[in-house]
Amino acid sequence: MAPTRTSHALNYFAHPAHGPLPAILLVLTFGTGLVDATSIIGLGRVFVANMTGNIVFIGFALARVPGYSLWGSLVALAGFLVGASIGGVAITRFSTHRGKLLRNALVVQLALFAAVLAISISGEAPLHLGHQLLILTLGAIALGIQNAVVRHLAVPDMTTTVLTMTLTGIASDLRKRDLTTATRRLIAVLAMLIGAVIGAILVVNLGVSAGIAAVTIVLAAALVGATFAARGTPSWTASAAAA
Repeated sequence: MAPTRTSHALNYFAHPAHGPLPAILLVLTFGTGLVDATSIIGLGRVFVANMTGNIVFIGFALARVPGYSLWGSLVALAGFLVGASIGGVAITRFSTHRGKLLRNALVVQLALFAAVLAISISGEAPLHLGHQLLILTLGAIALGIQNAVVRHLAVPDMTTTVLTMTLTGIASDLRKRDLTTATRRLIAVLAMLIGAVIGAILVVNLGVSAGIAAVTIVLAAALVGATFAARGTPSWTASAAAA
């Protein structure tokens, strides 16, 4: 029997192997689009979530290509590595319950972005370099934590920040006529795309603080979901089995 629309929805909110994690991580994927749109457009062509892009941007800056911030990319990269290390500590302490692990990581991320929002609002527009670098550092720490934790959660096609393998999988799934998996991957791509569009509109029309505020709201929404997910000990909380 072909899967119904209801069963597809349940795979996000009540997946047998991952519980509500797919839905929460989809929200974070949308948030990544907002984050990188805000940082690239409003903070000097720097990625906060995608470190592959920053490596390339560092190369451009070293080659003295105009418009690329060497310091911005370097502090974002350093912040991301610090955040990933913090995420590793969280994994060690809370790995026995995937819901609690994600909830606790999101608490720290939300606190970091609340600080980022306060800095962006208090700074004069346009933000001077010191404020920009501080925002990039704190934001990258938050996304480093997210990447480490999401990697440990191991929900298929929900890396939340990098879509290269997801896009590769879509092409492969279509060749195999696996439309269900291809659709799931396409939804992840669209989530980030929509986040980037909305982030770009906010930053261009309302400024950097509007983009950061949107990211903060998304993290708060994800935290609400993760708080519910942290209740009890259903089987998925201790399982990282592939879908």
